[in-house]
Amino acid sequence: MLYEVREYVATPGRLQSLIARFNEHAFRLFDKHQMDLVQIGVTSVGDHSFNEVVYTLRFTDVADMEHKWGAFVRDPEWVAAFHASETEGPLVQSMRRRLVEASSFGEWCRK
Repeated sequence: MLYEVREYVATPGRLQSLIARFNEHAFRLFDKHQMDLVQIGVTSVGDHSFNEVVYTLRFTDVADMEHKWGAFVRDPEWVAAFHASETEGPLVQSMRRRLVEASSFGEWCRK
């Protein structure tokens, strides 16, 4: 199993718009493209507290992840939603992405 952790620091004053883009578009498109959302939330302690969205997606492997993200970013609904949500400027100031491989930790991580 492969977990992708994404951390989006919102452009100042744009966090609620970023959250709205997830609620109104991204979640439905994750389902459409069979992307398994494990968790999502706003950081409340640490760097960028209360201005950062962190979420984790689960994939079978890198090829699965690349295939699904490729379809997601080319989806006409996502392209339209992305551009419409950024008419007043970008929602994301910076993004960090990490891939976490869980296979070394046995059965517990395959649940």
